[in-house]
Amino acid sequence: MTDEHLLLLLRGGDEAAFTALFRAWQGPIYRFALRMTGRESLAEDVVQETFLVVVNGAAGYEPSRGAFRGWLFGVARNQLLRRLRSERPYLPMAEDRGDPIAPDDPHAALAERQDLDRLRRAVLSLPEHYREALVLCGLQGVSYDDAATALGCASGTVRSRLSRGRDMLAARLRDDAPPPVMAGPLRLAGGEP
Repeated sequence: MTDEHLLLLLRGGDEAAFTALFRAWQGPIYRFALRMTGRESLAEDVVQETFLVVVNGAAGYEPSRGAFRGWLFGVARNQLLRRLRSERPYLPMAEDRGDPIAPDDPHAALAERQDLDRLRRAVLSLPEHYREALVLCGLQGVSYDDAATALGCASGTVRSRLSRGRDMLAARLRDDAPPPVMAGPLRLAGGEP
């Protein structure tokens, strides 16, 4: 059963259709919001608010304007932006600690955690419109057309923002890179270690 068909059933009051849509899309919407903000509690709120809009505003979806996926991410984006704008003066961005990393080597686990933290900080530091394109297309795997529907812009704009966002992310990661480790012992001017 397609998402569009489930939405039609939902419009008719079918609770099973809502459950099916929620189970299918709760994870992707949560990851989108989490990657955009770095805050688990805000991501959970965005999921709830998005599905409230889906239940109450299912009539707002028009298949002729784009795929359901794009519409749903657009709803999530609007909920996320609304929350961020209303909370921005009050709440600092917290870092997500939700990815379990448990390699056998504790030093490797620490290094991996630090790399993930660096990446999260770099993504969160991007301007909003580049971060949206990067998170939707680069991390969520949303097509350019669906991202364009979600962001309310042309597909070419999404491609441009994604490319620029990747360049900015790479530059931020390069600028934030730790100094290279020197091989071998450090030698003093006299040649002694």
